[in-house]
Amino acid sequence: MNTRHLVDVELLAALDFFPQTDLGPESLAATREGMRQLSAAMPVPAGLPVDVEERHIEAVGGHRIGALVYRPRGSAPPRPAVLHIHGGGYVAGSMHMMDGANRRLAADLGCVVVSVDYRLAPETPHPGPVEDCYTALRWLHAHAGALGVDATRIAVSGESAGGGLAAALALVARDRGEVPVVLQRLIYPMLDDRTCTMSDPNPFTGEFVWTRAHNHFGWRSLLGHEPGLAGVSPYAAAARATDLAGLPPAFIAVGALDLFFDESLEYARRLVRAGVPTEFHVYPGVFHGSDAADGAALTIEARRNASEALRRAFDRAPRRPAAP
Repeated sequence: MNTRHLVDVELLAALDFFPQTDLGPESLAATREGMRQLSAAMPVPAGLPVDVEERHIEAVGGHRIGALVYRPRGSAPPRPAVLHIHGGGYVAGSMHMMDGANRRLAADLGCVVVSVDYRLAPETPHPGPVEDCYTALRWLHAHAGALGVDATRIAVSGESAGGGLAAALALVARDRGEVPVVLQRLIYPMLDDRTCTMSDPNPFTGEFVWTRAHNHFGWRSLLGHEPGLAGVSPYAAAARATDLAGLPPAFIAVGALDLFFDESLEYARRLVRAGVPTEFHVYPGVFHGSDAADGAALTIEARRNASEALRRAFDRAPRRPAAP
């Protein structure tokens, strides 16, 4: 079904900007390079009082995990912090992807942002990516003092596959009990491999940018086998979790035309039923990744809502007093 007539009029130019390409083993290298070039070409917001430093985190497996640390100037530590996890369908993207957004977030909220460069599938299937993210979360918590961070006010956030990893990370953090998380901020999250095998898929979602074919390749790459099979770990696909009780509060946002609309809605419903404070936003006429349209009213509204959710979570959390 052609759903272009349902796209918000302010987002049509952004829709035409996205290349309609295949995604598979043969095209993966080109896709990664295209995303790298796109990230490099994005303008850096001028005049923001934010310092950016690249760090490398030692992992248990002996490899090093890259991270970009964004620290605002002018706000006194200890500051709240966000562990940011980039998107890319589990197979592409880097810690540089949301550079402008992370700079703005650090400046606007006076928080430290750590963007993690987790290893990608299919070269590194599950559990590699989520374990890299957990290693970065533990590093952020353990080095809170040196980073000027309040260890009691750490949130996890991500878009698309990064949102799926953020949701999985919230489960890992709950179950291991080592790092408290004040909010899981899930922006059009990739949560459920079973979306690939639905017998009656939503006919109004998934036409643009991230399609069902893309989704199948992403999940197949992460899992190392066909999506939809029994026994998939909830740390790979958070929607597979049978017990959501005790998770940190959640903020979930998704477009009505996004392939991930139904799984996001269902995850939000299940979180509420499990007693998890949950804020859910659905934006009409919005497709996957349309937040690239900077000036659109819906994009501005979505960014404001997502930012304010973090601000409220930080304000609600007990604050660790600053060192004398």
